[in-house]
Amino acid sequence: MLRTEEIALPDQPAAKHCAASLALAFAADGATTRLVERRHFGPLRVQKPLYPEGSAICHAIVLHPPGGVVGGDELTISADVGAAAHALITTPGAAKWYKANGHVSKQDVTLTVGAGATLEWLPQETIFFDAAQVKMRHTVNLELDACYISSEILCFGRTASGESFNTGRIAQMTSIRLAGKLVWFEQGSLAGGSSAMHSQLGLAGKTVCATLIAVGATLPATLVTDLRALGLGVTQMKNVLVVRHLGDSSETARNLIAAAWQLIRPALTGRVAQLPRIWQT
Repeated sequence: MLRTEEIALPDQPAAKHCAASLALAFAADGATTRLVERRHFGPLRVQKPLYPEGSAICHAIVLHPPGGVVGGDELTISADVGAAAHALITTPGAAKWYKANGHVSKQDVTLTVGAGATLEWLPQETIFFDAAQVKMRHTVNLELDACYISSEILCFGRTASGESFNTGRIAQMTSIRLAGKLVWFEQGSLAGGSSAMHSQLGLAGKTVCATLIAVGATLPATLVTDLRALGLGVTQMKNVLVVRHLGDSSETARNLIAAAWQLIRPALTGRVAQLPRIWQT
């Protein structure tokens, strides 16, 4: 039987800013997916593996105990899903990126999915406070016949508190490779208060943008029609499906992305989509 290995890296000298890392590995053990490795340094953790859908799918909830990222902090997360395994990774609540205070915060996510395996990377929303300076990199490597579903909901400013994203900068890069071939690449940089926040080619004056990307088998045209009926923008390019939403409500974005996931997941993986309980607490 495969066993979980949990390793806490040795203490390192205190620094002015926080560096935290989390490395996870999942493997198929017969009909069960097990979390076989957890390595962490600093304030990044994962709760015990959960099986709300049965033993075939392992759910993991990534925790960042400080509750927010300050200027200069760096987060590094990696996950390796072995052949034929199925993992779903999410978070317990919104990620908050605070005012930069003259320093850039960074997040680097690297995901590897083996042959015939499935990874669902479904964190809850990300809130960028005014004056945040953030660089985010998301790298995915998929083996042949792997399936991948990811979502992100980005909120610019704390609109519920009357705050706008007037200063600061958010830079992102996402790359996805399938069997070594680059199938999706996207990068951009958004400056707070810039014309891009109001341009029809940018945020069009909206404060929340959401994206869901699914990679695997080509999905039927009827599914694309059903997704568009929800009011979502949808593009399918062979085995890559991209779903977009622009709005001013994180709650609306959450509901729409969840609805899209509930349509896409069974079509891509053959499994009914049950909302993680943590999303409802």
